[in-house]
Amino acid sequence: MSTTTGLGDLTGDYVLDTSRTRIGFVARHTMGTKVRGRFDEFEGGAYLDGDHPSASSARIVIQGSSIRTRNGQRDDLLRGRFLDLDNHPVITFTSAGVKQTDETNYQVTGDLSVRGVTRPVTLDVELTGGGSDAQGDFRVGFKGSVTIDRNDWGVNWNAATAVLVSPQVVLEFDVIAIRREP
Repeated sequence: MSTTTGLGDLTGDYVLDTSRTRIGFVARHTMGTKVRGRFDEFEGGAYLDGDHPSASSARIVIQGSSIRTRNGQRDDLLRGRFLDLDNHPVITFTSAGVKQTDETNYQVTGDLSVRGVTRPVTLDVELTGGGSDAQGDFRVGFKGSVTIDRNDWGVNWNAATAVLVSPQVVLEFDVIAIRREP
């Protein structure tokens, strides 16, 4: 992917390249280990305005059932008792504002909905590149994260869980999006 010459080159409507995008999380267990996971099924898009980043917007819808931690028993527990996917099958993020902090970094505020609870979050986002690929499609890349307290969304099972698993969870993403042709 070649690099763009200016932010104005990024302007347009985009759809996530789900085969090249990773959406995951990290939670610390009291034993000092980290549990890492990812979601395999999601969709989303964005409107990017390279000249006026504050006019940009994004939306992502994650299928909660696609959660993977490389431990089937833990995945089933997360799907059922933690995320209550029978009643709340999707996790969503809808941006409300974008603030450029330097040439390649942004703060994206928006609403994160988990378990039927919607709360505001601010994502730290870095533009990792943009340009045309070998097929002529224009792609843009972003990566970033946000640390949340899972209890704010009711993601808890019982009192023992509150002691064994840190309430702080880092949500991570590494996104490639393809510009849609007008």
